[in-house]
Amino acid sequence: MTDMTRAGAFLAAMTFGAGFGLAPAHAETTVVVGYQQIVGPFIAAIADGRLDAAAKEAGYKIDWRQFSSGGDISTALASGNVPVGVIGSTGIAAAATRGVEFELFWILDNIGKSEALVARNGSGIGKPADLTGKKVAVPFVSTAHFHLLVGMDQVWKIDPRGVNILNMKPPQILAAWQRGDIDAAYVWPPVLTELMKEGAVIADSEQIGAASVPTFDGLVADKAFAAENPEFMAAFTKALAGAYADYNADRAAWTEDSPQVAGIVKMIGGDAAGTVEALNMLSFPDAAEQASETWLTGGAVRALSESARFLVEQKQIDGALDDYAPFVNPSFAQAAAQ
Repeated sequence: MTDMTRAGAFLAAMTFGAGFGLAPAHAETTVVVGYQQIVGPFIAAIADGRLDAAAKEAGYKIDWRQFSSGGDISTALASGNVPVGVIGSTGIAAAATRGVEFELFWILDNIGKSEALVARNGSGIGKPADLTGKKVAVPFVSTAHFHLLVGMDQVWKIDPRGVNILNMKPPQILAAWQRGDIDAAYVWPPVLTELMKEGAVIADSEQIGAASVPTFDGLVADKAFAAENPEFMAAFTKALAGAYADYNADRAAWTEDSPQVAGIVKMIGGDAAGTVEALNMLSFPDAAEQASETWLTGGAVRALSESARFLVEQKQIDGALDDYAPFVNPSFAQAAAQ
């Protein structure tokens, strides 16, 4: 969800603390993990403490930091202080193309209907063709931006130059919508849920993905950090796999009054009803599916390749790589699936 800056480096070298694995409790290595306002088992696992507990057992302490967009996380990653973070597939493709040494190790979600183009009631937009001449907000170089441009170029055959596309972070989109400054927006929950109260969905990423390539949100780690901290990576991914297994085993239990949904709302805002609605828009692959050809041993690489090629066409990056496999590491998911 997910999303990213137009230019610049995304990840940099990580400053490592002392004492790995066998360190006493007082010498725990602190690991900063950046997350976004994207609903799912990952956020629930932050809220219920299982990821913190797993990290602590391995000798680490997690410093959780919430960011309002993938672009902000990318900037933080580039600062050298954040070794693990959430970025959408478009941003991952852009960073990999620039040669950043990182690896995708977990698919947070298959975005599907959870990113959508919503038109304001009274905007005069009833179908994609009506976007011409209108103001449409989207976080640039995000998965939403990618599918908006793919939709225009490949699906609806609309010239993007005829649409006033504005670069806004999700909170800015909500504020602009409430002021009446924009006609439509392509975004994700919880902002999407708010916009749908006074607007209509014109298209979503499930439809556009079916006609092009799917988008996803993923967790990436600096390669050097992952290689030097296998205890953390293994413990973190194993706990994450447990959270996803719990969700997929009993999705019906994640109701408006459930502790899981309450935890998500506490972590990223929104309301219980909107959170349940957003959960139903997404799919969350379990560890076995993560490690399969569908995702980390095939599908993710293809999605990154297609995303990169489109970014080249949009002049967001200079050129695409021949192979994105070096930027995807299925080993931690494979271990967690066993």
